[in-house]
Amino acid sequence: MTRGRSGPADRSRQPAADETAHLAAAAPDHLPVLLDAVLAALAPRDGALYVDGTFGGGGYSAALLAAARCRVLGIDRDPDAVRRGAALAAAHPGRLRLIEGRFGDMERLIGAAAEGPIAGVALDLGVSSQQLDRAERGFSFRRDGPLDMRMEGAGESAADLVARLPEDELAALIRALGEERFARRVARAIVAARLRAPLRRTGELADIVRGAIPTREPGLDPATRTFQALRLAVNDELGELDRGLVAAERVLMPGGRLAVVAFHSLEDARVKSFLRQRSAGAASASRHAPPLPGMAAPSFRLLTRRPIRPDADEITRNARARSARLRAAERTAAAPWQAAADAPAAARSILGERASERAGGRAR
Repeated sequence: MTRGRSGPADRSRQPAADETAHLAAAAPDHLPVLLDAVLAALAPRDGALYVDGTFGGGGYSAALLAAARCRVLGIDRDPDAVRRGAALAAAHPGRLRLIEGRFGDMERLIGAAAEGPIAGVALDLGVSSQQLDRAERGFSFRRDGPLDMRMEGAGESAADLVARLPEDELAALIRALGEERFARRVARAIVAARLRAPLRRTGELADIVRGAIPTREPGLDPATRTFQALRLAVNDELGELDRGLVAAERVLMPGGRLAVVAFHSLEDARVKSFLRQRSAGAASASRHAPPLPGMAAPSFRLLTRRPIRPDADEITRNARARSARLRAAERTAAAPWQAAADAPAAARSILGERASERAGGRAR
């Protein structure tokens, strides 16, 4: 597998055979994506402290604990994930601490928990296998269940969203967050269906979407993009990613590593933009000159100029890995960029940005 310029050989070790078996036992229904590449990027070492910002099935945390005598803070907004992780924490007394919350709040969450500088942060974006495979969570268009999609089980559900939004706003959301070119047709079909009866099941919504899309893409269920859009909106996943990247910049020690695995273009574009901006710093009169007074110095050094993707063997073992992209960077000694500069990016809503474009667009 291609790796970035992370130089892991001198700073980490790969799990031994018995440790690898332990990883499988720790999370039997979860296959961590790009695990070797994430470990190479983070380069775990003895005595260091790492943050697994998306604990999920515990795959990355288990691998970090096996790779070095380190400690891990595991964060997850899903209380079910935190409960499931208790067994892994018990197997590593004093080395794994689980925290319920959002990784965008990691600076606050780990403030009282961290005992030392943070040497690495791992983020595995999107929905977990456990969430997707349980019909009652309402994430999957392949398994009929309540139209929920809430990672925390609180707040507005997907059913609430499709019941509340006017057709124009629903179309804008599906187009922007799902990148669905037939968004207007889908929104129109949803509105027509909800006039007959409230939409409460994933199966009925998936059938409505499939019926509204006139063409089929090989290997892609027509409901995929609409379900992605609703899930991203319900959980504010892109806003959470923006906040999480800024938080990682603030908590990482100089030389600390950030590894982010994204699964679609909207996530990856945000990660790419953030890291390129932070690694380039502010413009100066010459590339050999320091930043101009008052300008921010680079806070990261890129470890991956291009995203690392899974190889054919991994995709064969885990079909869900096929769209994964890993980007990694190393924290410099420069101060974090000002929070004020990040506020517009974190607060912007793709729906708000593009709603005006949709209002004047031609209906499909």
